[in-house]
Amino acid sequence: MPSPTTPAPSARPRLSACIIAFNEADRIGDCLASLAFCDEIVVVDSFSSDATVAVAEAAGARVVQRAFTGFRSQKAFCVEQASHDWVLCLDADERVDAHLRAAIEAERDAGFVRAVGYRFARCSEYFGRFLRHGTAYPDRVLRLFDRRQGGWRGDREIHEAVAVDGPVALLPGDLLHHPYRSFLQLLDKKQKYARMMAEYEHAKGKRATLGKLVLAPSWRFIRSYVIKRGFLDGWPGLIEAFVSANYVRQKTIMLWLLNNQQPLVDPPRAQR
Repeated sequence: MPSPTTPAPSARPRLSACIIAFNEADRIGDCLASLAFCDEIVVVDSFSSDATVAVAEAAGARVVQRAFTGFRSQKAFCVEQASHDWVLCLDADERVDAHLRAAIEAERDAGFVRAVGYRFARCSEYFGRFLRHGTAYPDRVLRLFDRRQGGWRGDREIHEAVAVDGPVALLPGDLLHHPYRSFLQLLDKKQKYARMMAEYEHAKGKRATLGKLVLAPSWRFIRSYVIKRGFLDGWPGLIEAFVSANYVRQKTIMLWLLNNQQPLVDPPRAQR
């Protein structure tokens, strides 16, 4: 029994899981199952046309629908809907593995006293293999945090990240990531992200250069495949290095087009 002068231990913080989704009926179930240890699960759905909402509600999640305005904005809105101040943010194609779950539960049981935010590795599955080398891993992300001390800040809607005002600790375990259903979907997503980044950089006054077009993609490939030993992941590691280098090339080309008032998409045509 604690002495009269010993402070009573604080109650274990409650934890909300926050997920954004759009047409993820085939994947969100596994994501939600990995979050069963959370006290609440909130899903912000962008008016899916498949069974995403039904699957999420059947798993016990509270679903809020909101038109998509950007990745950062959508995630910030989701955090605002949470009932608890400690939040764990995932995408629908991510799952918490057993090692990471145990680490999060241990921190929660201790009162999250070490930090106001926690990072952990994200491990991406790439056409039948989880990548363990290259620039794809460990890809440490800050996804567990006290929303009173931070959140999805800034004005960049692509490659968004959490920032907190205080110490950040690293947890063991992996956030398992299943980002692509097919190779063509991978290319479509990379092209979409390249366009969003080009538009963001253009709005910030950045200019495309020959160095960015010629040297940056080559450096991206060498860094991922050679320096970071992506070659140890076999064919998937080689494909990832080439696709990532091409993303850098596409982004620079799109930035040059925007700098020179050239269209990125087909302009509207008059009806005949």
